[in-house]
Amino acid sequence: MPLSDDEKLRYARQLGIPSWGEEAQARLGKATVFVAGAGGLGAPVLLYLAAAGVGHLRICDHDRVEMTNLNRQLLHNVERLGQPKVVSAARTVAALNPDIRVTPLDQSLTPENSEELIGDADLLIDCLDNLPARHALNRVAVRKGLPLVHGGIAGYQGQLAFLHPPHTACLACILPAGIDAEPVMVLGATAGVIGSMQALEGLKYLIGMGSSLLECMLFWDGRHQRFDHIRLRRSRHCRVCGGS
Repeated sequence: MPLSDDEKLRYARQLGIPSWGEEAQARLGKATVFVAGAGGLGAPVLLYLAAAGVGHLRICDHDRVEMTNLNRQLLHNVERLGQPKVVSAARTVAALNPDIRVTPLDQSLTPENSEELIGDADLLIDCLDNLPARHALNRVAVRKGLPLVHGGIAGYQGQLAFLHPPHTACLACILPAGIDAEPVMVLGATAGVIGSMQALEGLKYLIGMGSSLLECMLFWDGRHQRFDHIRLRRSRHCRVCGGS
């Protein structure tokens, strides 16, 4: 369907970008994105996907809003302490763009429920803070051939990768299995930088602009404002995608 007058006005500043236009905007409106995590990375990801007009956001997180979250998790505020993060996130996103659909999923992501929670998503975005859930998400990405935008942060530093097995390495090729240690210390602005880049990678994929990060891991050092990257290769011995 053609864009409404309200949509043309809301998205006017991006509709004029070369290679965007109304056709790309319509594709966004039909897309479903599964965002795993409604915390530091999930905040900029969800805000920018919603603002850009992604039609359906499935938000998965089982945590409650805590005071220690508020230095970086901009979806939440002090009035929502103790609330499920997905409920708080859905309220914030709906207030920003009431024309999109938001599905809050107040559950932990596990190997047993991951495929059901992801549903009919076109794109997966990893905004998680623990290895078991990341690997559960990755297994669905490999099984269904879905693209996965990975992000990770600590302190002043972050990393980003666009993974699309079997065309690229999967997350298990590059991240170890196991249980995380102590909670990671992180500056809020670090989450903002990496989460914004995750959102950009996702939007480019959804409108068909491809990804400059295909087969690469990008590293950002915020202390010195430096970027670097390494080439990612599939592991023949990967426990998830090695035989595919």
